[in-house]
Amino acid sequence: MDYTPVKEDIATEEFWVNMGPQHPSTHGVLRLELKLSGETVVDSIVHIGYLHRSIEKIAEKRTYTQFIPFTDRLDYLASMNNNLAYVLAAEKLMGIEANDRAKYIRVIMAELGRIASHLFGITTFTQDLGAFATPLFYGMREREKIVELFDDICGQRLTYNYMRIGGVSRDLPNGADDKIKKIISYMRPKIDDLEAMFSKNRIFTARTKGIGVLTAEKAVSYSVTGPNLRASGVKWDLRKDEPYLVYDKFDFNIPTGKNGDAWDRYKVRMDEMRESLRIAEQAVLGLPEGDPTVKAGKIFRPAPGQAYMRSENPRGELGFYIVSDGSPIPYRMKIRSPSFSNIAVLPELINGLKVADAVCVLGSLDVVMGEIDR
Repeated sequence: MDYTPVKEDIATEEFWVNMGPQHPSTHGVLRLELKLSGETVVDSIVHIGYLHRSIEKIAEKRTYTQFIPFTDRLDYLASMNNNLAYVLAAEKLMGIEANDRAKYIRVIMAELGRIASHLFGITTFTQDLGAFATPLFYGMREREKIVELFDDICGQRLTYNYMRIGGVSRDLPNGADDKIKKIISYMRPKIDDLEAMFSKNRIFTARTKGIGVLTAEKAVSYSVTGPNLRASGVKWDLRKDEPYLVYDKFDFNIPTGKNGDAWDRYKVRMDEMRESLRIAEQAVLGLPEGDPTVKAGKIFRPAPGQAYMRSENPRGELGFYIVSDGSPIPYRMKIRSPSFSNIAVLPELINGLKVADAVCVLGSLDVVMGEIDR
């Protein structure tokens, strides 16, 4: 007796899975709910709030100077840049302007902080894609040069508390300018080596090119900023478009991408590190004389009013909105963090991709949960 197998349509049932909040690829305590059909993401929900610390409310119980260390805890991979954005907002509120030496030092610290942040972001991104050791170790080796410099200048390796309203906490120590020049000379070929390691790797290019495409229109509609926006072809950078400090005195370019995919987001950050080296080199060569420091423990009583200031952080536009009632502490403070807007666009990018590609897209956005939850 002949047996003919009956062909049946095999249907898959969609199901929800949790990715995080404790997951090595979520870059902090981020939880993603992924609705899967097999290995394909058909829907997703982003859950935040696991790192909420009421930092904006804490500002209403601290003097303007006492709040500076709290800004270190926002984007803890770019603490120096957070310090800068806050003191710029406070200075705008109070009508204070730092002297030229303080401005140049701030630019140097901000650009070296940008490089340190990008080194960490790029190498952990490659770790998400399966390169577990070598790229991360190389990136951390180069980043350590900047961390050691910051330690020499302000005595800290991660949370710096260096900027002050009206200047900085201390001047550059003797020999720091020469050390900065050596770091710049050292870093240029190392960045080339890192890029060669990634850009010439067939696995890396296959995993990133054409994955997680973010159009310019969608990026703007979600208020995406920073390298993620510029990777989509939008040439917007506050250092050029709304210059602050002394950025208008320096010659540098704004790298942009064409396709807005994970590859372009990686490439823009790589190119930005080279431009940051150009800025830092011009700043240290033109460093003016003067005293950039501010008296410790100074109490400010700004007149009633309000001010908003934003700066170009490694992950995009970081803004501080401060309301004063004339007392030594802010009446209200609101923080506009770049990672919050950048993570909001994630479901638009990963729906329809495989789970492994969703990990790639999240890593390419380079978010830090500390500034999302606040």
